Amino acid sequence: MEQRVSLKRTSLYVSGSSPANIIEAVFYNQDCIVYDLEDSVPTSEKDAARLIVYNALRHQRPAEKYVIIRVNGIYSEFIDEDLEAAVRARPDALRIPKVESAKEVQSISAKMAAIERQAGIEVGSIELWCNIESYLGILNALEIATADSRVVALALGAEDYTASMKAQRTKKGLEMFYARNALLMACRAAGVDAIDMVFSDINDLEGLREDVALARNLGFDGKTAIHPRQIDIINSYFTPSKKEIDYALRVLAAVEEGKRLNKGAVALDGSMIDKPVELRALTTIAQARAAGIKIGGENHAG
Repeated sequence: MEQRVSLKRTSLYVSGSSPANIIEAVFYNQDCIVYDLEDSVPTSEKDAARLIVYNALRHQRPAEKYVIIRVNGIYSEFIDEDLEAAVRARPDALRIPKVESAKEVQSISAKMAAIERQAGIEVGSIELWCNIESYLGILNALEIATADSRVVALALGAEDYTASMKAQRTKKGLEMFYARNALLMACRAAGVDAIDMVFSDINDLEGLREDVALARNLGFDGKTAIHPRQIDIINSYFTPSKKEIDYALRVLAAVEEGKRLNKGAVALDGSMIDKPVELRALTTIAQARAAGIKIGGENHAG
């Protein structure tokens, strides 16, 4: 059975206090829009941003985008009002900053459920992305990822994580290597998506390419962007190439031929095809189709 893939290659932060940015964000190629009520919004504008985002989603919701609202911190003075407005706006998901325990996730989910009932929204229909931004969040990543059925993704936050570790943030990112792998393993064990950290220098596109290539090779499903110019580069690395698609098709054809001939072992180009190779090929084809690439036709260039 072919895997169903929901693309989360790029999630672009858009400030909730900027109507112009909210309007412009609809026209970019990101898979996910993250309307932000937290870091990009000054304290004096929190109420206004909440109202702007609510009305944007209720009246001008972007078509064919996965829509997320990032609320303020779990222990902030704004969280209850954020949840009230954000849930009633009916996004696809809420993005919760600085999650460190399963109990925090469960508390947020319970509050969301109460609002959903009051608003006549199907309980549990709004998903959760948990931002992991501290050493404690990394240590508890698996319990966070499995804390509630709403959780569909964990997203790594580098700046706060390195601060919590008393580490220096560098472009090369060696200080994040363990955290990246720990978050990935938790996500794979829980069956949720893993979203890589922001690359903060919006002018260093070559550095971004190197960073995205590493993230994809490690196994991430996507990456958070903070500027539109980062979107197409990130998308290109998380979209299967023509070479990868062609090889995946050959793998699957060899597997089918092996089944037809009742062979216990199948080889391709001198190498044995085992179950992980077959699963990787299925994932490649599913990702390509989710990205709108035609398989088996004239146009499946990545």
